Amino acid sequence: MKIVAALMLAFMLAGCGFHPLYGAGLAPQLATIYVDPMAERDGYELRNTLIDLLGSNGRQAGKAYHLTITLKEGKEGVALQNDATITRYNDTIAASYVLTDLNGKPVTQGSQTSLSAYNVANSPYATLEAQQDADKRAAQDIAERIRLDLAAFFRQRK
Repeated sequence: MKIVAALMLAFMLAGCGFHPLYGAGLAPQLATIYVDPMAERDGYELRNTLIDLLGSNGRQAGKAYHLTITLKEGKEGVALQNDATITRYNDTIAASYVLTDLNGKPVTQGSQTSLSAYNVANSPYATLEAQQDADKRAAQDIAERIRLDLAAFFRQRK
């Protein structure tokens, strides 16, 4: 009975148009994307993570596409003590991206947002370290989501 159910599920997935991104041969296309530098600290982390995820070498020469990313960052105190001291922050990073071809014509665009949180410690250094770590994780999360968006875009073009 389990074998019949597994076979039925496999046939249903095959008929629904589901196509996995992994193993789809998209690595060569993703490697042709040049990620433009960004000035923000989180932009530096985002760019380097994207270069690694896309399999790009970080150099502009020989690239068929340019990826331009604009970041917006926000900070909000969410946990307060009785004396109005903030003990926890939520940092929001929003990234809007545009992928252009060699002629500068937009090919696709999108946006991703990530929320990171950190606690305020008694030590200013520990608080700064917690904030930077939270922002680094958020930038890495956005990079992974942008890579998935681009892979889905290139998969649809096949």
